[in-house]
Amino acid sequence: MAPTTTASLWAFAFSLCLGVSECYFSIPLKIYTGSYNVSSELDPSQRVVLKSDVNGLSLASDPTGTVNFLDMVNNLQGDSGRGYYIEMSIGTPGQKLNILVDTGSSNFAVAAGPHPFITHYFNRALSSTYQSTGRNVAVRYTQGNWEGELGLDYASIPNGPNGTFIINIAAILSSDGFFLPGIKWQGILGLAYPMLARPDSSVEPFFNSLVQQLKIPDIFSLQMCGAGLSASDTTDPAGGSLIMGGVEPTLYRGSLWYTPIIEEWYYQVEVLKLEVGDQNLNLDCREYNMDKAIVDSGTTLLRLPVNVFNAVVEAITRSSLIQDFSSGFWDGTKLACWMKGETPWRFFPKLSIYLRATNTSQSFRITILPQLYIQPITDVDGTARLLPFRSVFVS
Repeated sequence: MAPTTTASLWAFAFSLCLGVSECYFSIPLKIYTGSYNVSSELDPSQRVVLKSDVNGLSLASDPTGTVNFLDMVNNLQGDSGRGYYIEMSIGTPGQKLNILVDTGSSNFAVAAGPHPFITHYFNRALSSTYQSTGRNVAVRYTQGNWEGELGLDYASIPNGPNGTFIINIAAILSSDGFFLPGIKWQGILGLAYPMLARPDSSVEPFFNSLVQQLKIPDIFSLQMCGAGLSASDTTDPAGGSLIMGGVEPTLYRGSLWYTPIIEEWYYQVEVLKLEVGDQNLNLDCREYNMDKAIVDSGTTLLRLPVNVFNAVVEAITRSSLIQDFSSGFWDGTKLACWMKGETPWRFFPKLSIYLRATNTSQSFRITILPQLYIQPITDVDGTARLLPFRSVFVS
């Protein structure tokens, strides 16, 4: 998700540019020894050590034993339609909640009262360590909003770094369009920079607190799997991994690549060009980055500037193996149906987004398969012969 600050943006619904997966989608990054950002307050002996094996594969390990990356593998649940969440324990005694992982915002917020679409919530009265700061807070996203109060309490992550730490927590007291039917999470973990925190940047984000208090390296990697699949698919269940403190080498193959952060608020990056199949859209670079391009794990949509959206749809229409495909499918006014057991993906081209590499004279390509921009809509009663699909493009 992304707080609403401007009218148009890119919102990439795939793996944050800090890690690589073997799933359908990821942004690969190259690790250069000592070049990544580690908090200046950390002891150098506690930083992630990078080394290469005989095949040139970069490996990450923490010599202090503070972080065990393998414990964090598969600590995410969810799917690309409803978001990816991690289990956390909040308060004293700990209350277990599922928290949506969101690189498009910076507040840590949890439901603090009942809501028709959630099964449980954080009860402040049952935590002996909860302290209200007396400040109100409100966040409005591109979809939904909430209001509540700021407080402080202890938190821990069962499948995360060892230890308990104090965090800023927003207790959600009212919301509109934020909690949706079918979700299995009760709060949101904003992983972006302090500049996006509400009501102001003095509210330290969750991950910043974790880094300062547990003394782990200031780096995380995010893997999200199961694109194009329902959460109930047992052959390849959705989920993923949020690795806090480094990169787990078993989750990727090949080289890693970094792309520069243009400005530290969102994870704002620079898009150089976009291809549909083998067609280069040949738009001016400024069109792709109007008014910003961000990596946002909390959205299921690929949000494009209007001119880019129109060019992509036109190119897909030309490339598609389906003639006279309704334009209403792309603007969200119509669904497309296929017989059960069939999928539409073979009829559509792949997309390629090119990002600038750390070496500004180089770039790398992210391939987006049709499974990512054409998603099935769950058949509730299981009796329909046709399975509807929707586009995840918006302008």
